Amino acid sequence: MKHLIQSIVSILLLLLAGIIQAQAQAQSHNVAAASDLKFAIEQIGVNFHKVNSQPIKLIFGSSGLLTQQAMNGAPFGMLMSADEQMIDQLHKAGKTEDAGQMYAIGRIVLMQKKDSALRISADKADLMKAIKRAKKIAIANPEHAPYGRAAKEYLQTLGLWEIAEPKLVYGENISQATTYVLTGAADFGISALSLALSPQLKSISSFVLIPEELHRPLRQKMVLLKGATPSVKAFYGYLQEPVARQVMSSYGFVLP
Repeated sequence: MKHLIQSIVSILLLLLAGIIQAQAQAQSHNVAAASDLKFAIEQIGVNFHKVNSQPIKLIFGSSGLLTQQAMNGAPFGMLMSADEQMIDQLHKAGKTEDAGQMYAIGRIVLMQKKDSALRISADKADLMKAIKRAKKIAIANPEHAPYGRAAKEYLQTLGLWEIAEPKLVYGENISQATTYVLTGAADFGISALSLALSPQLKSISSFVLIPEELHRPLRQKMVLLKGATPSVKAFYGYLQEPVARQVMSSYGFVLP
């Protein structure tokens, strides 16, 4: 009887070890990416799987929260941040394979639904009128979303932050802020050019490109985290190939 119990325990331990190993392998395929990359990276992921059968799982969120999760040991094999400084922080903390690589410079836009009665424009006077008429204006949270920080800097540069701030609604990330605009929860907002150019949004929204000199550059950097699997490493390499860079360019990213 004793031997039988020992055998059952051994089998259970082996099964448990197998489950844990399978879960770890599944988790290690995670590619964490800033929300401005959603449509571009999803398209690149589809193209990647046409030439490489290795699995990856895309996870999107604000760069600040993803960085914090990676710092706390989240099972990411790779992180694509919208702010290079966050990658630098991870590298200094010893969480990465190396210092990473800048993959793009992002741009921000004023965005509204196509049927909006407001007139948005890059002209300061027109924008001031739109802000005064609007009930709600959406931006990403500047505390942890680089695109939100750029939006705040833009409004501050124009001297419009104080009149806009009482009307602001904050998205957890740039995708959520954009959703507020598209659902009518906000009259207009500041979004990412990469989202505005996506086929999914072009038919239902309009946008005005914000001059890049009105905020600090959105220098976006990616890095392999320690323990990255071969599949994630293959995707990291694929992102640097011309076919992937062409997709990034088509979504409005400035390539380094």
